[in-house]
Amino acid sequence: MDGRGDNSPKDAPTTEPDDAVDARLGETVRLLRQRAGLSIQDVANKTGLSNGMISQLERARAMPSIRTLRLLSIALDVPISYFFETSDPADVQRYIVRKNNRRLLRLTASGVVKEALTPEGKGQLELYELTLNPGASSGTDFLQHIGEKAGYVLSGSLRLWLDNQAHVLEAGDSFRFPSIVPHMFDNPTQQTARVIWVTTLRQSDPPAG
Repeated sequence: MDGRGDNSPKDAPTTEPDDAVDARLGETVRLLRQRAGLSIQDVANKTGLSNGMISQLERARAMPSIRTLRLLSIALDVPISYFFETSDPADVQRYIVRKNNRRLLRLTASGVVKEALTPEGKGQLELYELTLNPGASSGTDFLQHIGEKAGYVLSGSLRLWLDNQAHVLEAGDSFRFPSIVPHMFDNPTQQTARVIWVTTLRQSDPPAG
């Protein structure tokens, strides 16, 4: 067999209710922290987040921003895609992601939906499609980490902040920057925006396989 699977149309995957999303994210953070042998204080020290914030996340009392999840992914040494809704195991392929089997990360408080375009497991980069509702943002603080980011605006407008300078990108515009540059983004318009987003992982992360 060629591994392409059945190409017949499928119904779009159902999504979790908001309270289930919060509970699953919190449980994932807690299990990853325990697997790494870290206390809440250890994670707080690694991320710069408060003990209270991490505790609230684990108990589904708070909804994280993209920035918070990126900090947690670095501290817990996992791709941010570990926090996504899981796919149907029967549909998972090693190298291919079908449109109707994308893993989702819905950050309702931030107004952002991330769809993973790369298969599960560690690799050298992560590829996403971001949907930003009006007013959506990555968070209120700048983020820095090792690696590189790039992207392409499919529709709408993206305001990308790089080292305190705002760049408004429209459909057809693209970007690339070292992730060590302080960065954040938002959608300042009343129209939904869609962006292809690429993130390379830290060089210390081992390749998949």
